[in-house]
Amino acid sequence: MSLHAILQVALVGAGPAGLMAAEALAQGGARVELYDAMPSVGRKFLLAGVGGMNITHSEPFDAFLSRYGARAAVIAPLFEAFPPAALRAWIHGLGIETFVGSSGRVFPKDMKAAPLLRAWLHRLRGLGVRFHVRHRWRGWDALGALRFETPLGERTVRASAVVLALGGGSWARLGSDGAWVPLLAARGVDVAALQPSNCGFDVAGGWSEFLRTRFSGQPVKTVGLRFTDHRGARYTRRGELMLSDSGIEGGLVYALSAPLRDTIAAQGQVVVELDLLPDRTPAWVKTEVAHPRGARSLSSHLQSRLGLKGIKTALLHELLTPTALRDAASLAAAIKSLPLTLVAPRPLDEAISSGGGVRFEALDAHLMLRDVPGVFCAGEMLDWEAPTGGYLLSACFATGRAAGQGALNYLSTLHAATD
Repeated sequence: MSLHAILQVALVGAGPAGLMAAEALAQGGARVELYDAMPSVGRKFLLAGVGGMNITHSEPFDAFLSRYGARAAVIAPLFEAFPPAALRAWIHGLGIETFVGSSGRVFPKDMKAAPLLRAWLHRLRGLGVRFHVRHRWRGWDALGALRFETPLGERTVRASAVVLALGGGSWARLGSDGAWVPLLAARGVDVAALQPSNCGFDVAGGWSEFLRTRFSGQPVKTVGLRFTDHRGARYTRRGELMLSDSGIEGGLVYALSAPLRDTIAAQGQVVVELDLLPDRTPAWVKTEVAHPRGARSLSSHLQSRLGLKGIKTALLHELLTPTALRDAASLAAAIKSLPLTLVAPRPLDEAISSGGGVRFEALDAHLMLRDVPGVFCAGEMLDWEAPTGGYLLSACFATGRAAGQGALNYLSTLHAATD
């Protein structure tokens, strides 16, 4: 009798990790029933494709792996088994071409998520995967069956193996609400508290009405950002950020969100230094600022001599005292190192992703929960985090594939035991 005929897997969560686990299982001969709380599958995946579906990154493997910070070593075997190059080949196998952008990021040729998802779902249905939407997981009953809340009332499901791919805690309206945390904690699973990641930050005291009204939502292009974290590590990065109603956000901030968040948690705040002219030396800036400006206003002087205008000039007026603005040396120093105090990350539900989750120490090498045999976890519900740039999706795919293969091996062991 085939594995498919006698064994069933309940897979909870139809994001990229869950779908990848379903594919690994179905290709291995398991019968897969996939449950999701939302009315349709892949909703956050589709949202990630708005503005361009960044699927992975093409940088050298060691650099790629370093983006996962403290969890790089534990997640490395999963990426060694399914590296970015293999992910691209898998996408090509769905009939979707990819290209590498100037930043090294990898995109589908048409930059869209929907065609990829459609092709993928077609493959999964062809493999026999069955989808059950509007099924919100509510834990286990007294006999160990999975409980689901559905429009028709509660439903219980028994399965030989379970894969949980429930996402983190960001974007609750798309299904990633972290409601699974107490359900696993009640079973003794070690779960690190969910925290915002790839998020914006509030500035001390908030912005003035003028700055918020005139410049909220506008980018601050090509700046440097430096700070020292609570452990004494120094971070220096350049890129683009954006002013929000209450602080700063954008790619430059997201890339540093984990150490910024952790330093605020440890110290109550963190002071970052903005370099408004990262391509200019301090000496050049000092000379140009000190150049006599005659009857010109300070704003006109900064624009004509240094090319500073608009939002960057507004930040100088916002953050410096009138005395510092009038003093050439102080102003020049601030242009190269403008202090900005951050006091809080934005709420979890506003974040692009979340940190925390099921600790890897609670899992075996196949991503099975040590305290709940037969239950595997994958995707953003695991305790790893990474910046945007294809790293989030890459880890969801790699962990989903690993959990699916781990569950398949577990099923094979059960099958062998019954022969």
